[in-house]
Amino acid sequence: MTIKYILFDLDGTLLDTNNLIIESFQHTYRQHLNKEVTREYILESFGEILRITLERECKDCVEEAIETYRRYQIENFDRLITIHTGVKEVVKSLYEQGYKLAVVTSRLNESALRGLKHFHLESYFECMIGADDTDRHKPDPTPARMALEAMGGTPEEAIMIGDSPFDIQCAQNAGIISAVVSWSALPPEIYMVHKPDYVIDSMEELVEIIEELNRK
Repeated sequence: MTIKYILFDLDGTLLDTNNLIIESFQHTYRQHLNKEVTREYILESFGEILRITLERECKDCVEEAIETYRRYQIENFDRLITIHTGVKEVVKSLYEQGYKLAVVTSRLNESALRGLKHFHLESYFECMIGADDTDRHKPDPTPARMALEAMGGTPEEAIMIGDSPFDIQCAQNAGIISAVVSWSALPPEIYMVHKPDYVIDSMEELVEIIEELNRK
């Protein structure tokens, strides 16, 4: 087996956007529903496409709620976003070793690119598939397949890393090795039920897993 292509989720995997997402939802529900919600309540829909969540929560004001959410994110992006430990170093190393890297995210491309640029990561990724590239989203395999097609790869040559059940299922549905990060904001019982191939405790461990797979 030879791994050549590495697909990363963005939110919660490479970048810590948890507080940004949670505060954005809380602000939106406060504005449109006069409703206070807990962090745990919001975590239940983590990884889901924004429109799907807000269509369920704000049936009568979906477009307005989406606009409120996105405006809050734009205004508070730099204040609330951070990068997970080891991400920049490992991503740079993988790129320099010749691996082809992609971001597969449920975030809009413009917003995802802003996050990558904020931490000077954008040049390491050959491809990015965002929410505006397809109307079929994780856990559907389409976004992962689109990324591989854009890079000229096959599922057998790839591994996909994420932090939610949506990421694990997307990889599995596409026939790609799945890995979940233990720094996910979700409790392990939420994602372990989907039986990812690997659980990684650090970005350095991801490198070890890829090297192990390439020795098989």
